[in-house]
Amino acid sequence: MQDLIAKLGPYSSILWLVVIFAIFYFILIRPQQQQQKKRREMLSALQKGDRVVSIGGIHGVIKELTDDTVTLRVADNVNIKFARGGVERVVTDGEE
Repeated sequence: MQDLIAKLGPYSSILWLVVIFAIFYFILIRPQQQQQKKRREMLSALQKGDRVVSIGGIHGVIKELTDDTVTLRVADNVNIKFARGGVERVVTDGEE
């Protein structure tokens, strides 16, 4: 290993920076990008009638859906309009 470092000379510090960046990419950046992709897919797949939970913890059923907003029915004659990004997750039958 010492011979390898000696052969690289001034480039060894650059090599270590590349190695550290690669570690950060695979441990931090890539998993976050995958989570964002899953969230975008979930938000684009929302449909009228889906049971969802908002970021604030409000449970409801989607009554109306546009490109930017979601109207949730949370009780009889009580509808709340949210930004589409305010939906945290879709609730399945087994979760509720």
